[in-house]
Amino acid sequence: MSETPFGFGLPPEEPENGDEGKKKGNEGGQGGPANPFGFPGMGLPGGAGGAGGFGGADNPFAAMFGAMNPNDLGAAFQQLGQMLSYEGGPVNWDMAKDIARRTVAQGTADGVKDTSVGVAEKSAVEEAVRLADHWLDGVTSLPSGATTAVAWSRAEWVEATLPVWKELVDPVAERVGAAMGSVLPEEMQAMAGPLLGMMRSMGGAMFGQQIGQAVGVLAGEVVGSTDIGLPLGPAGKAALLPLNIEGFGKDLGVPSDEVRLYLALREAAHARLFAHVPWLRSHLFGAVEGYARGIKVDTSKLEDVVGQLDPSNPEQLQEALQGGMFQPEDTPEQKAALARLETALALVEGWVDAVVHEAAKPRLTSADAMRETMRRRRASGGPAEQTFATLIGLELRPRRLRDASRLWASLTDARGVDGRDGLWEHPDMLPTASDLDDPDGFVHREQLDFSEIDKMLGEAAEKREEDGDDKK
Repeated sequence: MSETPFGFGLPPEEPENGDEGKKKGNEGGQGGPANPFGFPGMGLPGGAGGAGGFGGADNPFAAMFGAMNPNDLGAAFQQLGQMLSYEGGPVNWDMAKDIARRTVAQGTADGVKDTSVGVAEKSAVEEAVRLADHWLDGVTSLPSGATTAVAWSRAEWVEATLPVWKELVDPVAERVGAAMGSVLPEEMQAMAGPLLGMMRSMGGAMFGQQIGQAVGVLAGEVVGSTDIGLPLGPAGKAALLPLNIEGFGKDLGVPSDEVRLYLALREAAHARLFAHVPWLRSHLFGAVEGYARGIKVDTSKLEDVVGQLDPSNPEQLQEALQGGMFQPEDTPEQKAALARLETALALVEGWVDAVVHEAAKPRLTSADAMRETMRRRRASGGPAEQTFATLIGLELRPRRLRDASRLWASLTDARGVDGRDGLWEHPDMLPTASDLDDPDGFVHREQLDFSEIDKMLGEAAEKREEDGDDKK
């Protein structure tokens, strides 16, 4: 670790003898007295710092200030002021939202710009979800979970999903915030209150930029609200993105209405599961948080990133953060947390895969091809996995999707739809990772019935409440 954490240096001594002292004070890339942050090479405008007086290539703010016209310079100072004045939680979500919206407005790499959803597209999505729900009625005992069907633009997807990203990312951002203070030498921490506050603001902005960029890019690729196996949208809404569905199906050789309907089946199946398995959402999010608690932060990497912070270049920051800042603890607890999460994701995706295929196979000629396309997209590490690996050091890839899908299909054959779906009544009834290794053993094993236990616990809780009321 360097002696000046995060690139902040101690104020240089006042030069004693004019130009010679100034020259001496600037040796080693340190700025003069007017450099309050101690960033290398940052001098007074018009001074020895190069173009615009802000230093050369080693100056992290040179790109931001060096060749700007007055309007750009004012905007940059405003952005820097917003960054340093932020006093909220571990992530500057206002900045994240702004950057995500601007990323969406720029369009995707293939030049496709976001557009408002037209009336015809809304009607097509509503009809696809309605028909998908009708087909699912015959292959699952879980009732419809979509009270409404919506067609979103990319910008609308950003707006609707940011609250859930906040819930997922904040626990890890908290750890980074704590790490930012821990890299200071112990003797400095007691007197570094203002500096720590500034670093927390920078950390919030750092995460805000990274998340905004990642979510903005992801908005150009997702086809619905459940692409990563977690419910990102509001409860009760089955959401599809017509513009992205068009791009997704462009080279598949499948009619566009079949592509839309197949994706509507997946969205509606996810909606049923999350609407009617009340513990599932908290189970998955709790697994993500449990895994996040075991993540270590590479403080030397963090120091380098913050020391070279360039608010005008989020792409550079993104590349730096992707270089391995997050490292999972190699402990039994962390391995168990990861196994729980991977198994839960595989079971969700496997159930959706099995149910959707059962509904689509007799009706869509493209069912097999669409199924394989979606399996490869999820298993090969698509945009969702890359986004989460960047944001919290976690891959949301259902590595055992095919195993889980085969197990659910076998359960359907052996126990019927009701017996299969009944396993979602309690988390302890679900298959484990070892059950995915021996699906036949699980399928034919007697399962515990937790319904009576839950009923007894509920009755006991009601009796305690009644006894408490009698004592008042």
